[in-house]
Amino acid sequence: MPNITHNINEVTTRLQKNAAKAGRNANAINLLAVSKGQPVVAVETAWRAGLRHFGENYLQEALAKIAATATLDIEWHFIGHVQTNKTRLIAEHFAWVHSVDRLKIAQRLSAQRPAHLPPLNICLQVNIDDETSKEGVAPEQIPALALAVAALPHLNLRGLMVIPAPTTSVAAQRRPFRRTADLLKQLQCVSPALASLDTLSMGMSADMEAAIAEGATWIRIGTAIFGTRLT
Repeated sequence: MPNITHNINEVTTRLQKNAAKAGRNANAINLLAVSKGQPVVAVETAWRAGLRHFGENYLQEALAKIAATATLDIEWHFIGHVQTNKTRLIAEHFAWVHSVDRLKIAQRLSAQRPAHLPPLNICLQVNIDDETSKEGVAPEQIPALALAVAALPHLNLRGLMVIPAPTTSVAAQRRPFRRTADLLKQLQCVSPALASLDTLSMGMSADMEAAIAEGATWIRIGTAIFGTRLT
């Protein structure tokens, strides 16, 4: 197993350095440890190193980890594609869903969120580069979807999530993140119901610097913390 604690320290240093470079408060940028494909012991090691937010893409794998770490104060985020037959379990076991791209999915999550739990935090996934291979909503469709989701009970619409097309150029990486940040600003002016949107879930191990420069509030980091996935 890689030295997860060392890797977390390195990622945290990168985060703080790039926040300072962008003139941002590092405390406004949250680190989401993407633990898909990693064993429970890796999650436990990252938790002991101070991380409290973990993201999973695959429901059955996530549920096993949630059960195995039930005594730990972990906030679980679902970041994979949400299928209609999985919404109940997601609504019951997660605090955040970063990848909502249909009103039907949001409606099911709202209806199936247990009453004793706080509202489920929701991000809308934007297909910012119009990639046919990726899930997400076209930017021009986001305002209508955001208004509809914001009106649902038991959900707390927080903002946008994006996974841009990969590129090694930092300048090219920044452009889709900037468009996503601009889209969030536009949404805040559409209606009072959207004025409090505050979340940009964007940036991963290879492009976190560009995402931080453009306003990311959650960066989703897997490889830089855990190394290569085991599955």
